[in-house]
Amino acid sequence: MSKISIIVPVYYNADTLELLYEDMKKKILPQLGDYEIVMVDDGSGDDSWQVMNRLRERDSHIKLVKLSRNFGEHAALLAGLSACSGDCAVTKQADLQEDSRIILEMYDSWKQGNKVVLAVRKERKENPVKVFFANLYYALIRKIVNKNMPVGGCDCYLVDRKVIEVLERLDEKNSSLTLQVLWAGFQTDMIYFVRQDREVGKSRWTLSKKVKLVMDSVMSFSYFPLRFMSGLGILFNILAAVLLVSVMVEKFTKGTPIVGWASLMCVVLCASGVIMLMLGILGEYIWRTLDAARTRPPYIVDEVAEPLAKENRDEA
Repeated sequence: MSKISIIVPVYYNADTLELLYEDMKKKILPQLGDYEIVMVDDGSGDDSWQVMNRLRERDSHIKLVKLSRNFGEHAALLAGLSACSGDCAVTKQADLQEDSRIILEMYDSWKQGNKVVLAVRKERKENPVKVFFANLYYALIRKIVNKNMPVGGCDCYLVDRKVIEVLERLDEKNSSLTLQVLWAGFQTDMIYFVRQDREVGKSRWTLSKKVKLVMDSVMSFSYFPLRFMSGLGILFNILAAVLLVSVMVEKFTKGTPIVGWASLMCVVLCASGVIMLMLGILGEYIWRTLDAARTRPPYIVDEVAEPLAKENRDEA
């Protein structure tokens, strides 16, 4: 019988973990057969680790991984995939915004031969502003990074053991695990669901993390920023040449004196801003190259708590 691993990244989720486990126990766990739940504490500062251990004492299928500090969701998921033992693994958010039953549909799709199964949002019952910017991000990704990104986007996906081995070999930092899964190119299926608004707990998905995701997604999988800089440089050179010719023609045909300190300063300031923008983009690439050259691991495991046998759970 095949085994499925459920990877749950945990970051300040002490108030939702019990609810998450009870929801999965009620809806999907009895139907999965051989399964394991791998919870990864990504440096939470609340009681998440204690709650995770209480759940481990109740279910012999739960394995815990604790990272030494907060490395980000990408690293937490990768740590969970590296620690799991299933023939396939599915990611599951701890915020209760995804219906647990979609895991059953994804598992069935995997049994039919699909090595990657994406849980795609067909609707989001969330703040309209948040939905707008999320859709804008996925449209940007489809346009300049990967045209296979689903329209509604996806954070939850199931991957085969072969895909897990590929992700472990990539071992990339400052990247997007979802885009790595799409880049791998295995046979893919999509399951659609409605994402609910968050009712319990507070989201830690800050603006700075969202901006970093956009930059990591674009710079790790596309050379569009470099093309953009080249195109902008060519455009400015053409405009400068046209302006120079027009000024010289007017000087020699009409005798107009070459004046205009204010307009000249505007051009200088604009050009300086473009140059600084280009240097900033190049700096982002250089920093990422340096970070990769240092070969630091994408995460550091502080502690691993293996599943408890039945007799040990009874003692606990």
